[in-house]
Formats: sequence, structure tokens, C-alpha cells
Amino acid sequence: MSELLQITERPRLEYSEEVAEELLPLYQKVRDVIPPMEWAFHAPYIKAINELKKERNAVILAHNYMGPEIFHGVGDFRGDSLQLAIEAGRTDAEIIVQAGVHFMAETSKLMNPEKLVLMPDMEAGCSLAESITAEDVRLLREQQPGLPIVTYINTSAAVKAECDVTCTSANAANIVRRIAAEFGTREVIMLPDEYLAKNIAAELKAEGLKLLIWQGHCEVHERFRPEDLRTMRGDNPGLKIVAHPECPPDVIKEADFAGSTSAMIRWIEEKQPKKVMLVTECSMSANIAVTAPSVRFIRPCNLCPHMKRITLQNILDSLLYLRNPIEIDENIVSRARAAVERMIRLS
Repeated sequence: MSELLQITERPRLEYSEEVAEELLPLYQKVRDVIPPMEWAFHAPYIKAINELKKERNAVILAHNYMGPEIFHGVGDFRGDSLQLAIEAGRTDAEIIVQAGVHFMAETSKLMNPEKLVLMPDMEAGCSLAESITAEDVRLLREQQPGLPIVTYINTSAAVKAECDVTCTSANAANIVRRIAAEFGTREVIMLPDEYLAKNIAAELKAEGLKLLIWQGHCEVHERFRPEDLRTMRGDNPGLKIVAHPECPPDVIKEADFAGSTSAMIRWIEEKQPKKVMLVTECSMSANIAVTAPSVRFIRPCNLCPHMKRITLQNILDSLLYLRNPIEIDENIVSRARAAVERMIRLS
């Protein structure tokens, strides 16, 4: 690691004819979602990051909520929390840069405790992850002894370490079914997202499964209202609405389809609706538009202020100077990792 730890001289960041020509194939892919003026700013960073990745033997995990300049420009693995957790455990790279939020970087570190995991901005948090602590989970154990606890992956490593298994919006219902069967119970504690749990509870009610629910919320998805969706339908005849299950249940009822970010993408690519509104973080529309150019995306949508703290500039700096390494207490790592690995196994 001695060579890795040497600080590399910052590359020149100029938009030249050579840079434009070299990155032309990539720009042709994203030109409908990144204007030329913005591309002239992004391109030198994209070139520098992609070159430095090779030098450092590094990969970038890019969440669906990243801007298209990151998602399509420098992301090596792209997807939702589950996909990125799986890829984090598979990669042979020495360095992992997490283009997402802090709990995702912790998950990558759990899956690769011996590797260097970098977080471009340590302040990129998550309202859900901050809605519950490890002490809260221990108190739940005391109050509900014997019940399995499923935690959404949007939690800290310390919280994961106190739970039996993690889940994502893509696999939550299946994880609840399987963990309930393992424990021989019809009641499961699910935390921290109230709305995801309520939407899953409605799906599992006919199977006789009951969820005990924490009251955490995603500050992006909780802002959507059913009346807003009805207004958008009235203003856009033929509009299809696709929602994330972190939205309130009355919002989900107004949608044509609800599912995880990966499921939303599959639905749009398969159905190819003429007009669609994504009820989730705003950058997803731009990222899907690159691969579904015939679909017209109707906004408004909501931006995640935490995801938007991740930029090409701080990705470059974290990779260049090995800035913001993720460290997790050894007493937490093995227990938290077990909860994530159990999810992957049950999935």
C-alpha cells in the first residue's frame, strides 16, 4: 500500500479539443440529459477520474440517485442498494469509492473489511439512517423478546449489527417471509421506514404476517402527496406514474406501478410508456432517459440533498488523496456483515 498512499499530483482539468474528441462517444450517450455547457465542465473531471481509477485499481459504485455525469460518466457498477452491496462483495479492486450516501459506504466496507472504501463527502447522510440508533434497537429487543428484526439497508452499521437481517425495497417482502419462517413466528419487527413497512404489511396481510413498525421517513419520498399525482394526471393525459415504496401508502395507491429503483427501471424499459412520472429522487429520470430515449419524463420530482453532496470534484479528490476512508468498529463489523450476508443469501 506504500505506493497507494503517495499523493498524486492533481491532473490538469481543461476542456480541450482532445478531451472533447476522446469523450465524444460518452457524450453522445448522455447529450439529451447534459447540456453542452455543463458537459464542458464535467468532461475534464470524468477523464481524470477514469484514468486515476486504472492507476489506483479502484472502482466507483454509483447509486441510481447520482447525477448522470457520475452515474454514466464514472460509475463502474450502477444500481440500487442491493445491487451495489452485492458488487461491493465481488470486486477485486483495491479501492472502492462510494458514489452514494454514508450508510452505503459502510455496507461496502462491511463486505470488504480489508479494502479501502472512500466516501467523497462524509456529510452525505440519510434521514432514514439517522432516525434510529443501535440503542433504539436494543430497547426493541427488550420490549419484544424473540421477534426477528429486519432493518432496511438504509441504516448505520451499528444498527445493522443489532438486527437479524437487512433488506432493501427490492426484496423486503421476501426477506420478511423468510425470516418469519426461520423464527417460526407471524410477527416481525421492521425498521426504520414507516411507509415502506406499511406498504409491505399491506402486501403480506393476506398471508397472516404482521409487522411492528418504526416511524422513520425518507425526506425525499415523504414530500409527495396523492393530490399532486392526481393533478399531474389531469394535466398530462395518458401519464403513467411509477412510485418508490418509501412513499406514503396513499401515494402508492395513485401509482400505476410501485417498486424498488431497479424494479422501476425494468418496468419502464419493458413497458416503454409514452409519458411517465417517477415518484422518487429526481436524478433517476435523467439516468433512465439515457437508456429509454423514447420515453418522455414528466416532472416535478424531488432532489435528495444528501446524494447531491457527491460531485465529480469530491470523487476526484477522495480518489486522488485517498480522502475520507470508512472505518467501522471491529465489534460491529462481524455482526453487521452477518445481517447483510443473510439478506443476500435469503434473496
